[in-house]
Amino acid sequence: MQHILPPLPYDPSALEPHIDARTMVLHHDKHHASYVKNLNSALEPFPELHERNAMWLLLNLRSVPRKIRAAVRNNAGGHVNHSLLWRSMSADAGSAPTGPLADAIEHDFGGLQACKDQFAAAGAGLFGSGWVWLARSNQDGRRLQVCTTTGHDNPLMRGRFPILVNDVWEHAYYLKHQNRRPDYLRGWWQVANWEDAVRRFELSDESAARSWEIKDAPVFAPTP
Repeated sequence: MQHILPPLPYDPSALEPHIDARTMVLHHDKHHASYVKNLNSALEPFPELHERNAMWLLLNLRSVPRKIRAAVRNNAGGHVNHSLLWRSMSADAGSAPTGPLADAIEHDFGGLQACKDQFAAAGAGLFGSGWVWLARSNQDGRRLQVCTTTGHDNPLMRGRFPILVNDVWEHAYYLKHQNRRPDYLRGWWQVANWEDAVRRFELSDESAARSWEIKDAPVFAPTP
């Protein structure tokens, strides 16, 4: 099974002016594409891994030969996280969460603005490159948390289920915002896809959801 670059779910200009079309094209067609290409190249000599999807590889690194383990961690992670990022954004996804997710945000953060403030502060404070997440812990009463990961690590590697993600690698924002990462993080809420976040929050409760992927589009279901 070849890992495949998923298409953007919208036109590259759809998130203007908050994220410019040139950044979207470079981010998807160059950066994400390179992770897919490099992952396939690393796996090519190991046919026993060809049927494993990217999330399985990321969560089972001890089953990956040591000589390609770092390449798989970096590139499978880049593929998984970017696939989720594209769906974490939308031009018309609504300005606030609804239903059980809205209730959980109120309970765990004290309100949506407090959640946004924590998210922005965590993303701005992350040293170097990485990701900022709204995630649901598998412990601590399954509360929502804001967390960060460095490189291309994913919260599932630490027992947290990802609900919403933003990319704070410089290539995600530098053409428009230069070194002003806080500005990028504040504006990003205008394109945050709360509809998908609501779906993912509901998915985190579905014990029947067992697949890591449907074809090449990650679903990120809970661990079987």
